[in-house]
Amino acid sequence: MKIAWRYQNLPNLESVSLSSSRFGHYYDISKTMSPDMLQSAKTHCFYLPNIVAPEGTDGSSSEMSCDYLQLLHSIQTVVHQGGFDGSNPQQKGQKNILRIGIHSMGTVLWGDDICTHEQPQNLHTLTRFLYALRGLLRSSLSVCVITIPAHLFQNKAIISRVRNLSDTVVGLESFIGSERESNPLYKDHHGLFLVHQIPRLNSLISDVSDTKDLAFKLKRKMFSIEIPFNEVLDIESHSER
Repeated sequence: MKIAWRYQNLPNLESVSLSSSRFGHYYDISKTMSPDMLQSAKTHCFYLPNIVAPEGTDGSSSEMSCDYLQLLHSIQTVVHQGGFDGSNPQQKGQKNILRIGIHSMGTVLWGDDICTHEQPQNLHTLTRFLYALRGLLRSSLSVCVITIPAHLFQNKAIISRVRNLSDTVVGLESFIGSERESNPLYKDHHGLFLVHQIPRLNSLISDVSDTKDLAFKLKRKMFSIEIPFNEVLDIESHSER
């Protein structure tokens, strides 16, 4: 039987060599970086106790707490002095971006009382900082990853505001102490990797992922994120419909 004319010039699948391609980076978490590599890396650290607050500022500012304000000024200094300002093009061959990591925001370590009170005194300081940081990142060659202990927040409305000011929001939920720990469907995994929000270009709303709940497994050499078995069954049953 002769195939349709539109398929005559297509190559035979059996004759096409399929080359396996690997996307992303793969790290061996059992290995550590060499001291020489750590010393040669250009890093900037922000340690709040070593920062001297400018005169005339205190933690009772109505716009933003003094701790968040000093952190924002420190990031601005690194952006401008490091050549990551979007208004000034980088030198030829320099092409690089600034990677920012901020840990445990909203906790008492940053002088915030969001985690300790349902109606905190500094209710909007964190969201004001994130709004200012978002504007700084948009105008510079920078990306930022922030960790927040959402389970400690007394006021859940603050979590919704933080998500609205973020491009991508993911969470980790351990099986230890939960009903899923004894569930045979999750016997090969250690917890859930929750996808709350993913970015969408040129849109005012975030994209919705087909698979929101993924499971993670901590192996000896890698941190693996997989689709749970029951999630696979739901996808297959939905496709059959």
